[in-house]
Amino acid sequence: MTLITDGGSTKCDWVLLDNSGNIVFKTATLGLNPAIVPKEELIARIVENQTLNDVFKSVEMLDFYGAGCGTATPRSILKEVLQGLFVKANVNVYEDMAAAVFATTTAPGIVCILGTGSNSCYFDGTEIHSPIPSLGFILMDEASGNYFGKKLLLNYFYQRMPSEIAEEFEREFNLGADDIKINLYKKPNPNAYLASFAQFIFRQPGRQPNFEKFESGGKEINPYFYALIKEGILNFIEYRILCYEKAHEVPVHFIGSIAHFSEKIIKECFNEHNLELGNIVQRPIDGLIDYYNAKISNRK
Repeated sequence: MTLITDGGSTKCDWVLLDNSGNIVFKTATLGLNPAIVPKEELIARIVENQTLNDVFKSVEMLDFYGAGCGTATPRSILKEVLQGLFVKANVNVYEDMAAAVFATTTAPGIVCILGTGSNSCYFDGTEIHSPIPSLGFILMDEASGNYFGKKLLLNYFYQRMPSEIAEEFEREFNLGADDIKINLYKKPNPNAYLASFAQFIFRQPGRQPNFEKFESGGKEINPYFYALIKEGILNFIEYRILCYEKAHEVPVHFIGSIAHFSEKIIKECFNEHNLELGNIVQRPIDGLIDYYNAKISNRK
């Protein structure tokens, strides 16, 4: 049996496939970003899932695609954790960009992640090329959930948020300075904590950029949120898409909920830069299942 994992910073999706490619189960854990989460916490988050506990000794192959796995040290930490739990499995740990590619395209293109964090790569049809290393949520992650969460907090505390939106923001979140600092500097997953504030943009009635509803006559997005999202997308295009020589020659695909809910603004920004938009996939685990089923079929 093969266990495949799409590991984000906020949440991990796990799917167990039998040797015929049939889904045995789907389950989820908290995020397992080894660049941010301590080793003991990584273990605890997996062990507390009883569904995974039940297959610790029976999984034969474990392919983990995760945020924070793009460099050797965190990748080796996570592999050691997984190998110690799934004792009979051949464990492979890949960066999340590989899952993004497999879930969106088999042809050359640029593939981007807009979720809790953000990243991009160029796929030439065979190999993945990532010339710019991801330095995480403090320095990079343009247009990600944590980027927008950080912008909301800054605008709130610098009093640059419209008053009616600020009042709603206060009602929905604990905005005490001490609480924010503890979550950012003392607790695990500060990036996921920041990203939790971004939900405020995407779920508020009359303000959520769910542009399928917008285009069919729903309420128009508030100009404040529109400007916030567009600024982030334009920054991402500048630093994470236009850096590739073939940016205007191949389609650009996206993975992640931020991309899913911001599709209309992405299209608008792409038109301004003469870029071709490819697929937008909210949850890469579904594309990974199709990818592995195709591999199994090819072996038959």
